[in-house]
Amino acid sequence: MPAFRQVGEKQLPNPVLCMAWSPKRDLIALANTTGEVLLHRLASFHRVWSLPPSEYTGKKITALAWRPDGKILAFSLGDTKQVVLCGVEKAEILHMFPVQSPVTCMNWMEVMEESSVLSSFYTSEDESKLFLPKLPTLPKSYSTTSKIFSEEKSDEILNLLGEVRLNVLVLGGDGGNVELYAYGMYKIATLDGVSGTCRSLSLSSDLKSLSVITEVKSADSSADICYVQLDTGLLSDCLPELTRMARKFTHISTLMQYLHLSLTCMCEAWEDILLQMDHRLTKFVQEKNTSTQVQDEFLELLLWGQSSPELQALLMNQLTVKGLKKLGQSIESSYSSIQKLVISHLQSGSEALLYHLSEVRGMSLWKQKFEPLGLDSGAIDGAITAVGSFSLKANELLQVIDKSMKNFKAFFRWLYVAMLRMCDEHVPPELNKMTQKDIAFVADFLSEHFSENEELFNRKGKYFNVERVGQYLKDEDEDLVSPPNTKGNQWLRFLQESTHLKESPLLFPSYPQKSLHFVKRMMENVIEHCLQKPAEVIGKSVKQAVFLPLYAISEKPENTPRLFELPSLWNDKKNKMHCVVFCMPDISPCKLYLLQKGTDPNRHIPNSFMSVDLSLYHDNADDDGAAAQSHCAYSCLDARFYDDQMLTVVLQGSEEHNSRRILAQLSLASSLSCDAEFVLEPSMRLDQQCSTIPCQTLVLGNQWREMENMKAEFVAVNGIRKVACVLSANFRHIRVFEMDVEDEDDEGVDSLNVSAQDGLATTITSQGPVEESEGEAREQEGEAVQNTEEQLESEEAL
Repeated sequence: MPAFRQVGEKQLPNPVLCMAWSPKRDLIALANTTGEVLLHRLASFHRVWSLPPSEYTGKKITALAWRPDGKILAFSLGDTKQVVLCGVEKAEILHMFPVQSPVTCMNWMEVMEESSVLSSFYTSEDESKLFLPKLPTLPKSYSTTSKIFSEEKSDEILNLLGEVRLNVLVLGGDGGNVELYAYGMYKIATLDGVSGTCRSLSLSSDLKSLSVITEVKSADSSADICYVQLDTGLLSDCLPELTRMARKFTHISTLMQYLHLSLTCMCEAWEDILLQMDHRLTKFVQEKNTSTQVQDEFLELLLWGQSSPELQALLMNQLTVKGLKKLGQSIESSYSSIQKLVISHLQSGSEALLYHLSEVRGMSLWKQKFEPLGLDSGAIDGAITAVGSFSLKANELLQVIDKSMKNFKAFFRWLYVAMLRMCDEHVPPELNKMTQKDIAFVADFLSEHFSENEELFNRKGKYFNVERVGQYLKDEDEDLVSPPNTKGNQWLRFLQESTHLKESPLLFPSYPQKSLHFVKRMMENVIEHCLQKPAEVIGKSVKQAVFLPLYAISEKPENTPRLFELPSLWNDKKNKMHCVVFCMPDISPCKLYLLQKGTDPNRHIPNSFMSVDLSLYHDNADDDGAAAQSHCAYSCLDARFYDDQMLTVVLQGSEEHNSRRILAQLSLASSLSCDAEFVLEPSMRLDQQCSTIPCQTLVLGNQWREMENMKAEFVAVNGIRKVACVLSANFRHIRVFEMDVEDEDDEGVDSLNVSAQDGLATTITSQGPVEESEGEAREQEGEAVQNTEEQLESEEAL
């Protein structure tokens, strides 16, 4: 009877580049060569959803990682140098950010350290909700047209924070660049100086050190695989302060994203039809033969009810009565939508941003606690000022919208009546009445909006800008075509005359000549600079504690994705150790090597080097059912840590058993109990002194299963969920297994779903004879496997 129960099998259309199990659910994420991300469920390997590639995000996926709570999936793209955070419930992008160099590996770790300070922070984290109202959800009708966020909701963006407990996303790059992101969003450290290309990395749960496997190129077209341990003691020593600072800055990052989406919705609410009046007037000026100005043409129509043939042709043939009515409705609808977004979203988001930045400024003044982390009160003051300027510009836009709505309403009402009279059509009585005050209001509107714009057209060749809201939403560096008129503003005159208030840091600059987009971009740059300072300071505090060349590899074509290649890293949280498993196929193909280092770089670990001989004995039964043991030499194709005490390996038979592939569980308990101590010679590479590394021999018990009809080569495991996924050498054929199943089947379960056998027996000496009943069980097991395969074939045929 096979040791592990197969629960799914699939032939995929595209080769798989990387795969990762969810830490909390029976879900596995796959990325293939087309740039598609797939999410499959354990049961029958059913596909939950797929996220297709796009030109904007990228098509070359290089790494995958799950957030520790299993609610967010992160993946990196090498062609666009971006990292994308994707929600698990639906295939939609929640957040994305650029990186310096293409990411080659990533690891997402949750801090497990506890302290009284942290506990009090966890319970008091929601204080901001007592002072700030809940931000309104973005209108779905606008966000569905966004190129980046399909059907995005503000709630999902703000929920990116997840749990209060600190978690860190670690990214490794091509040039040895390593970046740490708190909660997957805020960069808390940038590490330079790591030699070579990062192949895998693991941050310890106590934040004391970071282990990195690098590939260092040498002059003779070969490369050295090296183990590097970086001392991150500052993160561990300042964990409560780091958690509080990271939480605040991640709040700020999500609010910046919220404001960005709000402004995107405003731009989509503004329609191109609003420029129709500007284009018509520009064409009218270019084609008219008279020397009179446009202002005079409209004033003559207002005062005397007469118009030139050119103006009458413009109004009746190009603008038309129906077009004017539609334009008025579009302007009113568009302006009202933008006005609501400014009041409910931009102003609310700006207030929340000011609140969190003010709290960060208070933290920066506690220099004893937060100065080592690089908090600079001066930079934070600049960020607060930038947010204040953005709020002023949003308020200025509200005033422009309010004034424009009144102006356009009066202007269109008068023009609508004038055009009806030109057509000799009936004018409704409610529109026919026009007081002297209304006439003066329209005359002022014509004087203000037409004369200066005609001068601007003659001087710069610019078109008319009667519509003044759209200029605030353009993402350009140029000044506003028609800035607000500040003449007669008593407050501005008072500021200019006051020598003390003129340059006071308490007053926010307003930038009257710039658009809302420009001020928002300036605010983003200032806040980004404010957020970068701690990452630089923390990065400089990280020092290299261990550099150990493991073995050399020859140059070979890039047929195997790097994420599937050994060495494999693991963080033993209970014993506070970094564990590394690797092979040296050119030196000793039938051995598996283990390396252990304490998460505290100053802590010595006894028996830190160990090897396991893969010339295994495993149980067999002859034709008569008699127990026997056979010997076979194996090489390790892939090895992953199942948990702290167990390895899951894919083994390949050597020589005459070359086609045989085995999935097995190897216990590390006996392998690490050797008394012999290996003395490392620092001046030599590890493979040059591997003959003196203590070696243990394993006897394979019942925890193994032969991979029939499959050229198995790679494996991904999750010891918490007790599952494994085996991938073939062509990266298309997948089998999924439940690794730990009770001996007795549950009631109602099909007899094919047999449970796993007992754990692996690992001894240095060979086992005794096996009873005859085991031989009979093996025969029944073969029949069960055959029936299972037939059932799978029939299901695939259906």
